[in-house]
Amino acid sequence: MAKKRKLFSPITMLMIVIVFAAIATWFVPAGKYNTLSYNDHNFKYSTDSSEVILPFTKHTLDSLGIFISPEKFSSGSIRKPVSVPGTFHLVHKNSQGAIDILEAPLKGITDAIEIILFLLIIGGFMNVFHETGAMVKGLTSLSYKMKGKESWLIIILTFLFSFAGASYGMAEEALVFYPVMVPLFLAAGYDLLVPVAVIFGGTNLGTLSSFTNPFSTIIASNAAGVNWADGLTERVLMFLISTAIMIWYLVRYAQKVKKDPSKSLVYKTDGNAMSPYENIKSTAIAEPLSVRTKLLLILFLATFLTMIAGVVWFDWWLLEMSALFLAVSILIAVITKTNERKFLEQFIKGAESLLAVAFIVGVARGVTIVLNDGHISDSILFYSAKLVGGMPPSLFIIVLLLLFIIFTLFISSSSGMAVLTMPIIGGLAVIVNVPGREIVNAYLFGMGIMGFLTPTGLILPSLALVNVSLKAWWKFIYPFLIILLVVCSLFLMIGIYIK
Repeated sequence: MAKKRKLFSPITMLMIVIVFAAIATWFVPAGKYNTLSYNDHNFKYSTDSSEVILPFTKHTLDSLGIFISPEKFSSGSIRKPVSVPGTFHLVHKNSQGAIDILEAPLKGITDAIEIILFLLIIGGFMNVFHETGAMVKGLTSLSYKMKGKESWLIIILTFLFSFAGASYGMAEEALVFYPVMVPLFLAAGYDLLVPVAVIFGGTNLGTLSSFTNPFSTIIASNAAGVNWADGLTERVLMFLISTAIMIWYLVRYAQKVKKDPSKSLVYKTDGNAMSPYENIKSTAIAEPLSVRTKLLLILFLATFLTMIAGVVWFDWWLLEMSALFLAVSILIAVITKTNERKFLEQFIKGAESLLAVAFIVGVARGVTIVLNDGHISDSILFYSAKLVGGMPPSLFIIVLLLLFIIFTLFISSSSGMAVLTMPIIGGLAVIVNVPGREIVNAYLFGMGIMGFLTPTGLILPSLALVNVSLKAWWKFIYPFLIILLVVCSLFLMIGIYIK
């Protein structure tokens, strides 16, 4: 039997992308927009050679063609400099060389240090909790009770993860659920693609139809000069339709694999791939849970509810969430009466288990750093916007969708994409007679579709957590993405004629 060829490892693939990005800096004209940022109750207008302090007023924003309320700056909703429309200009090339390529992943790791620390602390927390045995006992008990109802488990969890992505932008936080969900789905007789599709697929699909997500919809709508509630009904409808399609697609695949394991795309592509949690698969027996086990499980659930509440209502982000998981790790050690030396060993071992995933996140950030340092991020935006400026509305909106799909290969941050593109592309809406909300929707749909694949996002860390190749994921997800692309295109083409 011929040996199956495997794709490069995630970090190698990302380094290849960095090399291509560096090569692009030699050929794409270097250019930049002037930027506006909030600075101590004033605006700071920055050019290549100067910085000017401007009054913190709506008149200042209007005069620059930036249709965003001042409160979005002062509240911290917009934390990065905003590109000023009409100010693009060519600058001296800063082509990236071999040294820049080598430094890019290191700069990316430095730039993503909050996410990396979050991942490492999650790893420590999960291992400390796992060592108590409560996870195994709880999962096996749940698996036993869910026998015959596994499809409903997929339906409920996919809907919840999609809702979390659509409502408040769950992304990195979802990584903590893999150690919990993987054994559960394996015990149900599914393969390793199912938990990835439920957790990563669910949250990423939710971001596509974000209806209240402050990190994408609200920032992008304000930057484009439209009310974020404009288009809310359409996005809720997209959320319901796209989630229903994904649930149907996933349940259909899961049932096929459960009926015949040889149909698994993981098996066909990667062979007998083993998850770190494979040993839990055959342990689904009914056992009474002790009071301590129930208390630990309640604490585990309360931790995630607290995290969600903190993000939604108290503006928590990575630092606060990391502190939460660290605090709960210590609390677990106190409840289980684990001594200090053993606790640290468990915590550090757990952090080590996610070190590779943390490096993937940091190296991915290096792609954007090369484009920014090479002064071609703004150039890519400018020439793309210029290309679509004179098109008919229906063609314009589809091309814009495709452009956002391409942009997401390089910029996976929804807030970063919104601040970078919306002030410029949002200004095209009036010229081509397209409602501003559809510009925002094209941005959401494009990022959502490519988010399933882009190496600068969370797909590679997610696959690394369960030991599944990108090739297997591609074989699984591409038919769904074709369906999704068609649905999104129809929504956009209908939407441009609803005034």
